[in-house]
Amino acid sequence: MSSSRKSVIIIGSGIGGTALAARLSHKNFDVTVYEKNSFSGGRLSLIHKNGFRFDQGPSLYLMPKVFEETFDDLDESVNDHLDLLRCKSNYTLNFHDGDKFELSCDLANMFEQLRKYEGSDERTFLNFMDYLKETHVHYERSVALALKENYEHWYDEFQLRHIPNVNKMHLWDNVYNRAKRFFNSEKMRKAFTFQTMYIGMSPFDSPAPYNLLQYTEIVEGIWYPRGGFHKVIESLENIATKKFDAEFRYEMGVEKIIVDGNNVAKGVRLENGEEKYADLVVCNADLVYAYNKLLPPTTYGTRLGEKGELTSSSISFYWGIKRKMPELDVHNIFLSKDYRSSFDDIFKRHLLPEDPSFYINVPSKIDPSAAPNGKETVVLLLPMSHISQCNQHRIDELIKTARMKVIKRLESCLGISNFEDLIETEEINEPRTWQTKFNLWKGSILGLSHNILQVLHLRPSTRSHLFKNLYFVGASAHPGTGVPIVLCGAKLVEKQILEDCGLIKRTDRRAKIFMEYFAFIIAVATFFYILMNLLY
Repeated sequence: MSSSRKSVIIIGSGIGGTALAARLSHKNFDVTVYEKNSFSGGRLSLIHKNGFRFDQGPSLYLMPKVFEETFDDLDESVNDHLDLLRCKSNYTLNFHDGDKFELSCDLANMFEQLRKYEGSDERTFLNFMDYLKETHVHYERSVALALKENYEHWYDEFQLRHIPNVNKMHLWDNVYNRAKRFFNSEKMRKAFTFQTMYIGMSPFDSPAPYNLLQYTEIVEGIWYPRGGFHKVIESLENIATKKFDAEFRYEMGVEKIIVDGNNVAKGVRLENGEEKYADLVVCNADLVYAYNKLLPPTTYGTRLGEKGELTSSSISFYWGIKRKMPELDVHNIFLSKDYRSSFDDIFKRHLLPEDPSFYINVPSKIDPSAAPNGKETVVLLLPMSHISQCNQHRIDELIKTARMKVIKRLESCLGISNFEDLIETEEINEPRTWQTKFNLWKGSILGLSHNILQVLHLRPSTRSHLFKNLYFVGASAHPGTGVPIVLCGAKLVEKQILEDCGLIKRTDRRAKIFMEYFAFIIAVATFFYILMNLLY
């Protein structure tokens, strides 16, 4: 590493680590990324088998403006790197009784379908418009307040300017309860709440602002990068390495983060025994794993590992299908009859739901390069509990049961009598796979949950409060999980590092906030003093 500029080691080449490598190398830092696997992208990586290409993790390109901003900040245009394909329809929803509902950006089509379930009078239209209005507020304010700002201390959150937002954001309500205000039928309540599965949570527990997911899908659409979601990673890595001289080193797993006697992060010890040193260390590995496996033992790390509320895991089937599948859309949701019970099975009882909901992505329908001619690539994701005491010895049995249940449901719903015979090739990721392949704590695919006690200043900070010169980017750190959210996190970490290195001016937020409160108290006291004098 060059001694003329600050050196940074980044652990992991997931979306957060790769984006931050590009950002910091753009700002003239000497960046080296160490990745345990032979491939890049973490959960955004690909599986190739017999001519089929599978997105191992995310398949929904949402919140496109966040991606645009990332490339803009690197003096690049996203359109020069990604060929983005827009889905004509967002989803086909399949209910337990055979009914279907198409979610799309075509509002005229949506209204026509809503009438079937909600009634044909004007209240159906007005309720839906009110729903969009509320989700718009949640989306815009969440982006401004949660994704664009850091919350290291309690006083960062409790600012006077945030007070008007508390009621408008409905922070103490949940996604399902908000949907009940606008939709009368149980089916439409399901249709506009299942999206919390993408943050690994139940709609009955997810804070209300997370219905921003529904908003971005309806208003901004669902996209797909030609060649697979991994193209995002490839593009950012190419910018980092070819334009800004960052270095990515694969099959170089990190065994420990080196911390000196003053709790300062100095570098990393690799699994091969080599030690590498740098001025700063950024961890894009799973945060809970890092605090428990890569760093010296701490009460904080133990508490996160034992008591931190985790998102779900999944059983993901990657199927190469022998023929085209006109019965399926690009994105398909199969919803459980016992909707709430199925979520409780996952998050409260740590079981495989008796009647599971699941998601199917068929990327070859929008990007034919994902499968050989005349065939189809199918990825089926079935949420289940992370590894726990009650399921850790039953996972093989649960996989077998899950496979049987989803194939039976597909045959019934799609009118196919021999679906299993259509499967030409199969790969499976399950909780143990997620744990071993990507070091995800207990196999939780989306890290720490976003319940009200694990967001904003209560979520693990992007700058470690225990070890100096150590930073975190990724799903379990602020602002949270999901590709666009982690991209926002990478920008926040970049700003922190630039401030800490004296390259940009640090804002003294504490003094400003306390002055605001002091002025507020003086104003209130003056008001009551005048009022008392007028009355008496």
